[in-house]
Amino acid sequence: MAHTTKDKKKLLSRIRRIKGQTEAIERALEGEAECDEILQLVASCRGALNGLMAELIEGHLRFHVLDPSQKIRPSQLEAADELMAVVKRYLN
Repeated sequence: MAHTTKDKKKLLSRIRRIKGQTEAIERALEGEAECDEILQLVASCRGALNGLMAELIEGHLRFHVLDPSQKIRPSQLEAADELMAVVKRYLN
């Protein structure tokens, strides 16, 4: 089973929250909100998308690159953890 299928409910919940954030941006623009408010909404949305991206990358790494059906060496796990730390720092 793919990690996106296994985590489908959680991922859909995240994307629905992001959809709500983009709709808030649209409402703010329609309502002629101040630019600082709109910038904050966009920054929040971008953070949520980056979090989703990090989660998907980590799932891909742990379920496709490090095949859980095969023996994984400790050095592989350590390298995967290091890579995810870099990805998360980059996305945040």
